[in-house]
Amino acid sequence: MTKYNVLFLENLNNSIQLLFNPSIYNLEFISYSLDDSELIEKIRDVHIIGIRSKTQLSETILKHAKNLLIIGCYCIGTNQVDLSYCKSHNIAVFNSPFMNTRSVSELVICLLIGLSRKLGDQNCNMHRGIWKKSSASCYEIRGKTLGIIGYGHVGSQVSVLAESIGMNVVYYDIAPKMSIGNSKPTNTLYELLQQSDYVTLHVPLKEDTINLINTHRLLQMKPNSYLLNLSRGNVIDIKEVCRFLKDEYLAGLAIDVYPNEPKSNIDDWECCLQGVPNVIMTPHIGGSTEEAQYFIGQDVSNKILSFINNGNTDGCLTFPNILVNKTKNCIRITNIHNNIPGIIYKVNEVLKNYNCNIKNQYLATNNEFGYCIVDINKSDHINIEKLVNELNKIENILKIYVL
Repeated sequence: MTKYNVLFLENLNNSIQLLFNPSIYNLEFISYSLDDSELIEKIRDVHIIGIRSKTQLSETILKHAKNLLIIGCYCIGTNQVDLSYCKSHNIAVFNSPFMNTRSVSELVICLLIGLSRKLGDQNCNMHRGIWKKSSASCYEIRGKTLGIIGYGHVGSQVSVLAESIGMNVVYYDIAPKMSIGNSKPTNTLYELLQQSDYVTLHVPLKEDTINLINTHRLLQMKPNSYLLNLSRGNVIDIKEVCRFLKDEYLAGLAIDVYPNEPKSNIDDWECCLQGVPNVIMTPHIGGSTEEAQYFIGQDVSNKILSFINNGNTDGCLTFPNILVNKTKNCIRITNIHNNIPGIIYKVNEVLKNYNCNIKNQYLATNNEFGYCIVDINKSDHINIEKLVNELNKIENILKIYVL
């Protein structure tokens, strides 16, 4: 039996090793991200690769991965992966959009309080031997208004935690979202910025969110309000935010993500925010808790194994999604195909010609592709190799897997 070559980068949680049977999977763990030349060399013979946010899987890299079947993004985002290339080359991509939600949300609340009490500056003073006890410009967050931009999995949980400690919560999202607790939606982003003492961003990086907080938006914020960004580095214009902080229009900033981040802990790094008062900077640690990394590791790994073992594509970002149990005493054949009428009819004609008894058949489609799962009786004694060769002759069938 051919083994799967699996490459895990960026210090993924060790618990995932227990999920991959060493008799089936050749595992290689590397604790850091690789530069492009190293990655190109490593990825040539890899069937499965697991990454976090620093590894960039561009077309330039992916075109060298001739055997690649699956990419596991052990994080929320997938903007580090060329999804268009993966779709056109039938590479399944999975991520974990929910499992670090609590860790990020707790850090937001921590940073809210830290900014309000100037804990970053006070901590630096104490380490330098400066005792500067003062209540000037230090506030409770109780009774203040928190504006949440992006009311998804993280934003909505931040909302619950903020309310529980006495904050008023408003939120803005481009899609209608049901309020949780006493939080209230605003009709526009302008309305949210006008009301909020604290503004926190929880949006994906897309064309319309790049520099979402720019000079225009900063001027719409209340003077002496606070800004937090734990989403993506490019959703704020960091140089303009820095200017508004130095001009004391903003009272403080907490930031965990940056437009340019180093690939490893040993690389030098500079940012215009360094040394600016009441700026709390953390090195992209929103999801960096033992709990979050464990659950992300389990989540993505189980999606990968469910695809390999059962053909399930639930949560896949590049294939139509199907989630079904595997039927006993059956051979499961799956295929990805262009979404053109008549493909399944042609598949079934081939199966009929081979006297296959179809126990189950499942189909999911999107605008581009169809994904089909067929279970046939093991007892039919079908020559699977010949059957697959015949199925591969069908025009617009892109890839076939036999489980």
